[in-house]
Amino acid sequence: MTTLIKLEIVRALRNKKFMFFSVIYPPVLYLIIAGGADSKPIPGMKLDMGLYFMVSMAAFGAMTAVLLGNSERIAKEREKGWVRQLRLTALPGRGYVAAKMAAAATVSLPSILLVLIVAAVVKGVRLEPWQWIAIAVGTWLGSFVFAALGYLATGDAVRPISMLCYFGLAFLGGLWMPLTILPQWVQNIAEWLPTHAYAALGTAVEAGGAPHLKDVAILAGYLLVFTAGAAGLYRKDTHKA
Repeated sequence: MTTLIKLEIVRALRNKKFMFFSVIYPPVLYLIIAGGADSKPIPGMKLDMGLYFMVSMAAFGAMTAVLLGNSERIAKEREKGWVRQLRLTALPGRGYVAAKMAAAATVSLPSILLVLIVAAVVKGVRLEPWQWIAIAVGTWLGSFVFAALGYLATGDAVRPISMLCYFGLAFLGGLWMPLTILPQWVQNIAEWLPTHAYAALGTAVEAGGAPHLKDVAILAGYLLVFTAGAAGLYRKDTHKA
């Protein structure tokens, strides 16, 4: 399993096109969205737009790396029979999922750090040292939740399904705009989505507190469901002729 994890990490780092869009795209998007943002507090929150979008774009960038890149790579491997070949090595489903998550996490970390650096240097965001560390670590660890989602589609369906999950979860989770300015029914739905809980890890730290236990529990629940589903589909694929 360790060998496969190393192989997946090397493959991810060698994909220069994917690395460019996964690492450079989020901080550029942050500057575009937060470029005209003022320092006025967001209604219903203790944060201003610059702080809010720093966390949301770091989360969005990590999601880009772990969801879009992983999904197409996994779909191609399933179609070409690579999964069945791996089964000959007695690799368990959890090993395959762990390798994919490790590769995705390798790409997501630089993206997260770059957004934080741009926020500090260009936008003048100032936080305590422990807050910077907590936001970076929390956003990185939270990205693992989305890494297994790429196993849910195959073939031509993988791109539209991935994009639907990608943009749908991003919008409803409040990554594009603060949920407090959206209708109440949207807020009620978002409260139970993984993207909302994911971004809430960082916004809670920015406000000077610790992540809420409810958000941590929601992410942990989704992580168990997604990884169990991916491992189950892996085992199902290996039994196909």
